[in-house]
Amino acid sequence: MRMATRKDGAAETACIVTEAGTIPIHAVNRAEGKRWPVQVLDIIAAGALEDIRAWYDAADPERLAALTDSSDAEYAPLYRHPRKIWGIGFNYAADEAELRRTPADAEPVGFMKPDTTIIGHREAIRIPRQSERTVAEAELAVVIGKRCKDVDAAEALGVIAGYTTAIDVSADDIHQKNPRFLTRAKSFDTFCGFGPVLVTPDEIDDVSTLRVSTVLNGSVAHQNRIAHMRYPPCWIVAFHSAVMTLLPGDVILSGTPGAVVIRDGDVVECRIDGFEPLMNRVSRY
Repeated sequence: MRMATRKDGAAETACIVTEAGTIPIHAVNRAEGKRWPVQVLDIIAAGALEDIRAWYDAADPERLAALTDSSDAEYAPLYRHPRKIWGIGFNYAADEAELRRTPADAEPVGFMKPDTTIIGHREAIRIPRQSERTVAEAELAVVIGKRCKDVDAAEALGVIAGYTTAIDVSADDIHQKNPRFLTRAKSFDTFCGFGPVLVTPDEIDDVSTLRVSTVLNGSVAHQNRIAHMRYPPCWIVAFHSAVMTLLPGDVILSGTPGAVVIRDGDVVECRIDGFEPLMNRVSRY
């Protein structure tokens, strides 16, 4: 199943995304007598995602068609206030040979971002006055579906609600001044594109085969396969759960195939095979 948050006037509401359009959860509640939350984060936190998917998979196609809004959806971020946004860096090897050279005891570079960085599809990344070299990176984001602590990699798929596209932005010149400035460089407002569509694990045969691309002004600048990750998604979840309790809706940015320098007027995208692309334009304060 695919889920998003669409804008309905001043409101932002959860919907199922189909080829024919979107099915608002509030419309399902009204028509089917359900009482599901109508915000994506609340759906995940309440454990309702699996129930909604089961209803959707079993629903009569004519009934789904009657509930579908075929108008073009304007997407908001999936949600705006996860408890945690965690990112890792330097996760992709160029190829399998480089991947095999990763030391067995290696651990990922990590950082956290505040939720005030979050923006949605087509919203603007705003380059701060303090930065003359800002970079953007396309990433697969892992969304946690269940509270968990000390899960192992073999169990991790069971606590993942789904995956989405993300764009991690950094003030690279601030970071280059001193590695200790990484958190500040990552934390400016608008520095995390998030969404638009959550893809549940049942939609993906093998996540390792997916290609992630950083796209600048319509041209692919960097591309790699998740199979070349030093730390694949389930390993990342297990690693972080050994450090902290992971909560429903927590987001882990899994690394990038490569960064691009962005300037006023640019358009940067995250493209992942089979996912709705995430696009953000760029402006300066």
